[in-house]
Order: sequence, then structure tokens, then C-alpha cells
Amino acid sequence: MKNKQQLITQYVLSAADLLKTSRHFVNIYQQLMHQNKKNVYAEYSGLNNRIKKYKYSKMDQNVKKYALYLSNKIKKEGTNRVVLKVANCPSWGEIFWALLMAGFVPVLVDAKLPRENVINLANQAKAIAIIADDNHEYTLNKVRLDNILQNAKEEMSNPSWADEVIFSSSGTTGDAKLMVFNGENFVNQICCSLKMTEESLDIMYPKKVGQIKILAMIPFHHIFGFVAVFLWYTFYGTTLVFPKSNTPSDLLSICQKTGITHVYSVPLFWDSLALSIKRKFAMQSEDKQKLLEKMMAYNLGEMSAEEAGFASKKIVADKIKSMILGKHVRYCISGGGYLSNETSRAINGLGYPLYNGYGMTEVGVTSVELSPDVKQRLLGYIGKPLNGVEYKVNEADNELLIKSPTIHIREIIAGVEKETVLDNGYFHTGDIVNKCETGYMMKGRMKDVIINANGENIFPDELEIYFKDLENVTNLSVLGVVNKDKALREDIVLVLELDDKTSEEALKELEKTIKGIKLPHDTKIDAIYLAKNRLPMANNMKVKRFVIKKEIENGSNKYVLINSKKVSSKTRKLSEEALTKILPPVRELFSKILVLPTFKIDDEDHWINDLGGDSMNYVELVQEVDRYFDIEVPEEMYGKLTCVNDFVEEIARLLKQK
Repeated sequence: MKNKQQLITQYVLSAADLLKTSRHFVNIYQQLMHQNKKNVYAEYSGLNNRIKKYKYSKMDQNVKKYALYLSNKIKKEGTNRVVLKVANCPSWGEIFWALLMAGFVPVLVDAKLPRENVINLANQAKAIAIIADDNHEYTLNKVRLDNILQNAKEEMSNPSWADEVIFSSSGTTGDAKLMVFNGENFVNQICCSLKMTEESLDIMYPKKVGQIKILAMIPFHHIFGFVAVFLWYTFYGTTLVFPKSNTPSDLLSICQKTGITHVYSVPLFWDSLALSIKRKFAMQSEDKQKLLEKMMAYNLGEMSAEEAGFASKKIVADKIKSMILGKHVRYCISGGGYLSNETSRAINGLGYPLYNGYGMTEVGVTSVELSPDVKQRLLGYIGKPLNGVEYKVNEADNELLIKSPTIHIREIIAGVEKETVLDNGYFHTGDIVNKCETGYMMKGRMKDVIINANGENIFPDELEIYFKDLENVTNLSVLGVVNKDKALREDIVLVLELDDKTSEEALKELEKTIKGIKLPHDTKIDAIYLAKNRLPMANNMKVKRFVIKKEIENGSNKYVLINSKKVSSKTRKLSEEALTKILPPVRELFSKILVLPTFKIDDEDHWINDLGGDSMNYVELVQEVDRYFDIEVPEEMYGKLTCVNDFVEEIARLLKQK
């Protein structure tokens, strides 16, 4: 009988059969279905939160039915491109394959993308239709997802396969950037796995060795989710598990219920999980905390089993894991951004092996740390290039260059399509790395690097980890902002997104805490901004630093500088008494009625248009103003006083008349 190593190696090497074909999407699908029909394709929460499941054979039937339905509903005019704007669900994969089978090129789009952005992107991609499950109307033919699922009855018998797929990297407003890949790109992407078993026996294995259930939380429209979860794991016939939502409670619940074995996500998820675990165990008894510390030290290779004692036992680990991601998790990957050492230590310390990976929309997934040695994982390397991929580091600036058959073949920028430009076969990633003996260490994006007064390169990713545990902070970003008063040198700026329950007192404490944090390289935060709205995110995974940088440099009122005096958008001649005795309490009353922190309220913000108030709570505001200042605002002024400054002027006038 074959040993475990032989079974897993033979299983993974089955992907090499794809290289003997014409290397099109149809070849991937045919082999996928040929070898996996009896396996379970999807598990998901149904009615009453009961777990439902179905096999690849059912998936195949659905794909053929949906393909025929789409071919009848969408007329090819000019192009054959169709936008797929659907959130992760079992049907996403079926619609994706159905589009290709019916001869359409899927244009993968974030399901949460606003309507106007979708229209802009679709126009630049020259798409002829959109498949969505939202209630928006679009300027192109819309096919609702539920109509496909309910009305597709007969299977397609004569497929006419397309062989391209289009991803969006960024620029969903203005000039979008789209990448076109073909089937050969993704045949080679699957075959990147051919040498993985030389280092790891846990990332992929057949059912004879154990069940694989991977959490399908990373959006499939994103290259990480598409390649590392959807494409690769369905090709090998494993089970995708779909959470009801990506809220922490739903994610943890389905992980525990279904026995998830593989969890791949972005640093934001792992940071959040590490922080919640830290807070959860901080409330435990001293004995339980010591037990956890010993268990983590043992898992990190810092303490022997003898030294850890009872904490090294599987029963202890299983009990703790049962409260988090469950006890069956065997492999975790962080990708799409910088993973802090603190987070890596926390997750690996719990006994969840968390590895770092690398990829980008333009090149796919090109490396992942595979070493089973926890000490190697904690170094934070992104691993060595996968099978068929070459890395090269530019000596001048340490930029990572990639040569790979997975690089996109064409790109579309502002609606103009052109061949991908390479440098002697290499793609310039714009990422800075340090090459090490056992892998590559990611430092950050070239465009994000801040050069301080001493001429040193400051990497925002490395600074952000110092602010991860701040109270009331729901998201943050460190970036360089050009300071015109300092010879155009960049200030190091910290931008915070706070929850709406943050009080003025909490804000003062937060500022004090930030000032007390000692940063490396003798750096300091030059300015702290509070975001009035959610920070802009790329694919809901990482903050768009370049957008924030541009907005702050252009003086956007979306951000409030801590300790700066509020400046109205229109000049008002307010007395010193009005500024000191009337303005602050009026702001507080606005904050109280609207349930908004005062930093989110500008003195000229309109009660309804800017702050989301209504006529009912407006009346409540006037009553509170009357009570506080012992005045009576005339009824004829109701509705005319629309902002803080309006009220301040009217209150000052009424107080003078008393």
C-alpha cells in the first residue's frame, strides 16, 4: 500500500494532465468534472441554519442548464463580455462556468460595488450584459440571478466555449484597469502546485488521507479568492463551505459546525481574529490565562512538552479551538497584504498553522510559505516562487520582478485594450522585497513608501501594526502626505476610522495613547486625522492609501485633523463669546440627537443632506437648544437653521434680546 507521501504526491500531480491538453478553460472543466462528480462541491447554511450540501454532479447539471438559459437571454452584440456581480455562494461558480460554456467572457466585479461604478467599469470593458442579484437598474441588459436559478430547465448539449476571463484591479471610478486572462494562464496557475508536496502534505491531499473543507469567505471576483480557493480547490474536488455572511459570529459558527480544515483570508481578518482572542482571554481567570500562555509557547516551539505540561495536551488545544475556528483546521494562508508578526504569533500559537502567501491581480498567486516549521512561518516570508514561476529582485530599488506563464495577456485601461508590457519577460510588481536564503520578505508597495527627514525609507505597513489594538478604532491607515510648508517633504500621517460611540473623553484618551507609542526608526506621527466616513477599501480587503492621500492633500472635508480648530466652509463673523460659550454645546447637542461623535459634524454640515437628520429629530434638537440656553427659537426659523453655525448665530441673537 502506498504511504501518505506517495498518495498525496500522486494526487497533486494529476494536474500535470492539463499540460497535455489544448490548455483552455474547457479542459479544466472537463477534468474537474471527470474526477470529482461523486465529491461534495458545496456546504452552506439553509433554513433554520441547517447545513445543506450537494455534489459536483449536481453542479455539472446546473452549469449546463444555466449555460443554455444565458445563451437564450443574452445576444452577442459587438463583444461577448458579461459582468458577473454576485456575492460568494454555490451559484457563483456555476454561473461562472455557465458563462464560459455559453461562449461569454465573465467580467468579475465586486458584488458590493456601487451602481455607478459598475456601469463605468462595464462600459470600459465593453460588456453587453450583467448578471446580478441586486435591485438596481443598469444601462445594459440585466439578467437577475434568481431568474436563472428558477427558470433554467434544460441542459445545453452543444457548448461553444469562451476562453477568457477579466479581472478588475482598481480604478472603479474614472479610468478602470482591467486584466484579461485566458485558459492557458489558469492551467499554468493550477500547475503551480506540482512541487508543493516536496515541502507540505497539508495544503492539498486526497479523501483517502482526510477530508478538505475550505471556507469560501474571500470574494471570488478577487484573484486571491478565485485562484487559491475557488479554482484550485474545486479542480481537486474538495468542498467549499459558504458562510451566511462574513460577520465574525457567522464565520466562527460555520467553521465549528462543518469542521473547516482550510482558512484563507487577508491580514485584516487575521488581525481582527487575533485581537478578539486577546480580549476574550484577558477576561478569563489567571489560571486559564497561564494555561493559554503555556499552550501558545509550546505551539511556537518556545517551550518543551515537559515544560508546558498539561498545556501541551491535545485535549487543551481542542477545547480552546472549539471556541474559535474549530479543532479541524490544518492549513491557513494570509494573502493580499502585510501580515504582522504579532498576529502571526497569535494565530500560530493557538495551533492554527498560518502561512504567508503572495500574489496580485496581474500575475495570480505566485508563492506561499510551505515550511511546516513554525519558526520559519514566524519569519513572515512569502515563500519561494511556485512551479513555473521565477522571481528577480531589482538591485537598484529592491522591486520584485516576476516571470510566469500566469501573467495576464492583455489589459484594458480607460477602455483602451493593449498587450501586456513586460521587461525581458518580467512583470514589474511595484512591491519591495528583501531576498533571504529561505524565501522573500515583503516590505511594502513602492508608491506607499515614505521618505523621512533623515532620508530613510519608512514602510507604512510596518508602522500600522503599532496601532492595531487602539480602543474604538475600527480601521486605520498610515501614509505619507505632502507638506507644502516643509519643502514638499512628506509628513507621516495616521488616519483613523472610529466607531460612532466614541466620546470626546475617549478621543482625548486615544490621542494621549497614540502620542505615547514609541515607533521604530526614531519616527513620529506628524498628524492624526479622523475619517468622517468609512475608509475607502480595495475589494473590501485593504485600505486604499493612494485615495486617502489624494483627498487629504486636496483638502477634502472627509477627514478631520485632531486638535485643529473647526473651520467653516463659509466665513462667519462670530464673536469670541459665541465661539467659546455657544458653539461647543451646540455641537454636543447635534452629536447627542444624531448619535454621531462631534468630529463627524462640521459647523456647516446640513442637518438633512450631510448629517442624515430628519424633521422629527430636528424638532427634538430645537427643544434641546431651547432648554439648554433658556430661550425660545421662533417657529418661523424652523427649517431655516440647517447647521451648527446657523443655530449659533440665532442663539447669540436671542441671548442679546434677553
